[in-house]
Amino acid sequence: MSAPAVELLGVHKLFDGGAHALDDVSLTVRPGEVVVLLGASGSGKSTLLRHVNGLHRASAGSVHVLGTDVGAAGGAALRRLRRGVGMVFQQFHLVGSLTVLENACTGALGALRGPRLGLPAYPRRVRGAALEQLDRVGLADQRFQRADTLSGGQQQRVAVARALLQQPRILLADEPVASLDPESAAQVMELIAALAREDRLTVLCSLHQLDVALAFGERVVGLRAGRVVLDRPVDGLDRDEAMAVYGTRAPVGVPVLAG
Repeated sequence: MSAPAVELLGVHKLFDGGAHALDDVSLTVRPGEVVVLLGASGSGKSTLLRHVNGLHRASAGSVHVLGTDVGAAGGAALRRLRRGVGMVFQQFHLVGSLTVLENACTGALGALRGPRLGLPAYPRRVRGAALEQLDRVGLADQRFQRADTLSGGQQQRVAVARALLQQPRILLADEPVASLDPESAAQVMELIAALAREDRLTVLCSLHQLDVALAFGERVVGLRAGRVVLDRPVDGLDRDEAMAVYGTRAPVGVPVLAG
């Protein structure tokens, strides 16, 4: 069997003031697997994602991503790891005054030296690759349009194209459709799922919406108060069992982990 793409073993995360964001979390994600993190706000979903790309470091336990010990990685090793891990955020994080194409090009900054001011400052190969990714998300015709003139769903598709320009092996998506209307949300999630299959990406996506999670994911990992309380394939997962992630009791047969 191939090595895990992501492996967390006994991970705890304490923030200043003693807040326990992750509590003894162990999770293994296989290459090419699409995993949805489900849970209420404050359950630890975003914190978990930020351990995968090294934005957070574990207070205890270990995190290995693409064969790298994230806790021990620094400097060049951490930059190399982050080039293999793309990120899509809830709020898009585009520069509104820049064109769609230039926003997509910023996905290559991790592999380039020095700042880039203006679209011509990017190598032709980067501009060409960015245009290819925009074509994949259906926005090649809008490449010279200002990003802030697009709809929310279109802006999120630009953000997906930007992440894919890294040629990542892992894609993290942190509540990518929370600010979108249901139709746009479905379109964005269908797009992410299709691109993940085409590129054989490992995907970890945090969501609030249960129906979207069950339609999009292959596996659901439920978090509550920083603990894993559910870890099941989507196939055969009962909706009521998944909803119990938000309740006061763990789903039947999946005990809350002891501290």
